[in-house]
Order: sequence, then structure tokens, then C-alpha cells
Amino acid sequence: MAHARISANLPPNIDPTKAPLAFGRRALPKLKEELCSTELLTQQQALMSLCDLVHNPEIVYQALEIGFLDNLKALLVHHDSTVRQKTTEILCVTAMHSVGRQGLIRQGVIPALTELLDDPVDICRKNTHQILEMMAKLPEGAADILHAALIPSLLLKLKTELDEIQELILDTLSSCLHLEASEALASGAVTILKEKLTHSSVAIRSKAAQVLLAAGTHPEGKSLICEEVVAALVSLLEDTDPEVQASAAGALMFATVKPQGRFSALGAGAIAPLLRLATEQSSRARLSALKALTMLAELPQGRTTLLDHTAMLEQCLSDPCEAVRRAATTAISVIRWKP
Repeated sequence: MAHARISANLPPNIDPTKAPLAFGRRALPKLKEELCSTELLTQQQALMSLCDLVHNPEIVYQALEIGFLDNLKALLVHHDSTVRQKTTEILCVTAMHSVGRQGLIRQGVIPALTELLDDPVDICRKNTHQILEMMAKLPEGAADILHAALIPSLLLKLKTELDEIQELILDTLSSCLHLEASEALASGAVTILKEKLTHSSVAIRSKAAQVLLAAGTHPEGKSLICEEVVAALVSLLEDTDPEVQASAAGALMFATVKPQGRFSALGAGAIAPLLRLATEQSSRARLSALKALTMLAELPQGRTTLLDHTAMLEQCLSDPCEAVRRAATTAISVIRWKP
């Protein structure tokens, strides 16, 4: 099926000619001055020139030193969509560099991006979410997103945004929820993510399961997942995509830590697909499946069923991955345990 793609092409009536400039950092003071111009075309040309320059991390460092970010933050709410597009593109490229990410955090750019979540131009919103996704990979960036109270808004955007942007949002949420999940859980994250587990996009299904995995690392997250999505996660163990299967197994691994999650998973028929995943090529899937099976073996019914499959699990004792070998040893020990 064909999908709409977000275009970064500029409007046909915009002159793409860059502003004349000297080489390297000598151009920056002139560009900074032009960004403050009252002439729209001058601003657009300066932004296009700067967009080319910031691919160089040395230029990024120099631009941060002379205070470019203050100018760019002001332009985020400019009335002209091309100015907003190029501004977010510059910030996106800047966030690709380590020095740039640190600069964005120091200058408080993340809270300034809030208004762009509702920008009418698709590419402006996509650039904004790319910035947030990259920043969230840093603990300080994820903390800034949490402190800016963006999590409820990001969850709501999962209901309305284009698929391409939803993928970025899910990546951002995954990073943030590893740090803190309370606000997301209070905002109905589990219910929203449950809907995404049946999305037509493989990437969205997989990333939604990964966010649930992140939520499951917190006690309150485990409880809500047990109550709402264990059956859906079990069904994803049979998904046609290996990444979706592995992500679902990971989320289920955390859910089955709780007794309620074990009973739910057992009732949903989780043992058979987990046994199959325990022999899959993906070490991530094997490890998560073995740990989930260990949890299910804590139940008498689960242990009885798994006793007939210990020979299969013993194959994992020679797995090339040490973590998988340890998990298999633990699983077999729990399955064969006798009171």
C-alpha cells in the first residue's frame, strides 16, 4: 500500500539562492545579523546558508558560542512557514552533533518547541519530533522533555499524527519512559499504546511494544500492563515480523513478573509461542522469551506444561550469547524444581 510521505521541498516561489557569505565561521556574524532582518527573503536566505554550514560540528560550536540559538528560538514562532521549516531543520542537524545536543539543552530549546507540535505544516512537525527523538536519547534531554510536560501531548498526538511522525513519537516516549513513567501512565499511555499494537505499520507495532516494555520497568506500569494488554502482547508473539515478536516478548517479560500477569499470559496461551521464540535467530527474542517462560514456570500449571519441553530449552544451553545461556539455565532449574 502506498503511504503519503512528508516532503521537505521548499515552496516554488521561494528563491533558494543562499545569502552571499565568506567561508566557515567568518560567515556566522553576518548570518546572525541577517536572521534579525525585517526582510523575509533575507531571513530565508540566511537560514538556508546556515542549514548547510551546521553539518560541520566546528561551525555548530562557533554558532553556539556567538548566541545563534536565541535567534533560532525566536524564529520558531515566525509567521512564515518556510522560516519555521528551515529553523527546525537547522536545529535538527544541530542535534545530530554531541556539542549541538548539549547546546540545545543549555539554551532551553526543548520547551520552545512545544508550540510546533500543532504546526499546520507537516515538515515543521516532523523536524520538531526528530529533534525531540534525538534529544530524548540523552538522560538530560529526556528529563527536559519530562519537565516541559510534553508527555501527555505526545501521547495525544499518537491518535492524530501521520504514521511517519508517530514512529518518532514512540521512540521519544520509549527513551523518556525508561527514566520516568508516572505522568505517561496517568495520561492513559497503556490504553493508547494498546491500540497501536494492532496498527497496520510493522514499525509502529514494534515501537509501541517497546514503549510498553519501558513502562513495564516501573511497578505501576507492570500493574497496568497486566490489567490491560497481556492478551494483546501474547497475540503479537505470532506476528509476521521478528522485531514485533521480540518487542512483544520483552514487554511480556516484565508483565509476567506480577502474578496477575503470569495468570493472564498463561490463560492467553503464551507458552507455545514463547517456546518457539526461545529458538529464534534474534538473541533479544530468545532472552526475553526464556525469562518470560521462567516466570510462567512459577505457576504449577505452567511448570507442568513446560516439563515436557525441557529438551528444547536445553538446546539454549549452548547458545552463543552468554545471557541467553544463563537465562536457559535459570528457566530449566525453575521448571524442574520440586517442593
